[in-house]
Amino acid sequence: MVLRNVTFWGGFVFLGFSSFGELQLLLFALFFSLYLVTLTSNVFIIIIIRLDRHLHTPMYLFLSFLSFSETCYTLGIIPRMLSGLVMGSQFISYVGCAAQMFFSASWACSNCFLLAVMGFDRYVAICAPLHYASRMHPTLCAQLVSASFLSGYLFGLGMTLVIFHLSFCSSHEIQHFFCDTPPVLSLACGDTGLNELGILILSLLVLLASFFFITISYAYILAAILRIPSAEGRKKAFSTCASHLTVVIVHYGCASFMYLRPKASYSLERDQLIAVTYTVVTPLLNPIVYSLRNRAVQRALRNAFPGSLLSKR
Repeated sequence: MVLRNVTFWGGFVFLGFSSFGELQLLLFALFFSLYLVTLTSNVFIIIIIRLDRHLHTPMYLFLSFLSFSETCYTLGIIPRMLSGLVMGSQFISYVGCAAQMFFSASWACSNCFLLAVMGFDRYVAICAPLHYASRMHPTLCAQLVSASFLSGYLFGLGMTLVIFHLSFCSSHEIQHFFCDTPPVLSLACGDTGLNELGILILSLLVLLASFFFITISYAYILAAILRIPSAEGRKKAFSTCASHLTVVIVHYGCASFMYLRPKASYSLERDQLIAVTYTVVTPLLNPIVYSLRNRAVQRALRNAFPGSLLSKR
């Protein structure tokens, strides 16, 4: 039986952006600024939706939980990444790495399921508007949100168990800024074929299953929009889906590139760039694209801050 070397040295070391040398402080300033905007925007959206009764609809309920999920996802990754940019290589314990992988994978999977739920919500709103209130009742909404988070936790647990069931080699340096599955898997000893297959299957189940439901929803939505006689009506109907589609394309594009490919194709620089997009840019995209450009949210902001510039627009 091969003993895990991790039992001797106790954890891993993030190399993060050490290859960028003097540019690390510049990256810290950039990522810190983006993170502050991301955190503030998502928390702000949650509060506005909670306080304004006009936003107490299924669409904004799901959006608030997506913002909550994105906030939790970034909290588990970005603060440590920023610390690493200032202090250099960082140590993380074996248990800490497993915990970070579990929570980051869980929130990421939950985001996929929430986006699928939001696609279903748009389908009902456009294809059956007269029955929207009766079908998207509070009990169903609560069940859909609960199922999204529960499924995310189960898939996150599965991915973590698949990775940390392995034995690790003498190298304990993670060529990344957090315990993501590809870089940690690359440190494993022996034949990891079955583990790679397990991660691929779990990733396929999350990404393709949720994306399949989104695709089916939008197939019906497109058919319904094309039946609308006026161009203005078609434009108005499509505008309610444009923001969701933008977030879906970026979210699934980055996630598919990261997790639906073989271990041999991993690349430090390229993967870090994609991971930064996935962990920093995408969570910022949600409140900007999906909320802050939304008229109902803008109205809520004007009501919340009557003396601001927003109220004069």
